[in-house]
Amino acid sequence: METTYQVNGMTCGHCVNSVSTELSALPGVTDVQVDLAGGRVTVTSQNPLDVDTVRAAVDEAGYDLVGV
Repeated sequence: METTYQVNGMTCGHCVNSVSTELSALPGVTDVQVDLAGGRVTVTSQNPLDVDTVRAAVDEAGYDLVGV
């Protein structure tokens, strides 16, 4: 299952790594792709992810999940 989220505040490679690391640690996540220019993060997971769990991981990385 692939889901794309909009994330505000990412500006550099460090941002990409932080968000990727936090989201990759979630149970069932198999891949994370970040589009820095577009502020989009595509998460591939075995099962649907709870949006609050995704929001908490993005928040932990220091960014804001928007539009969900």
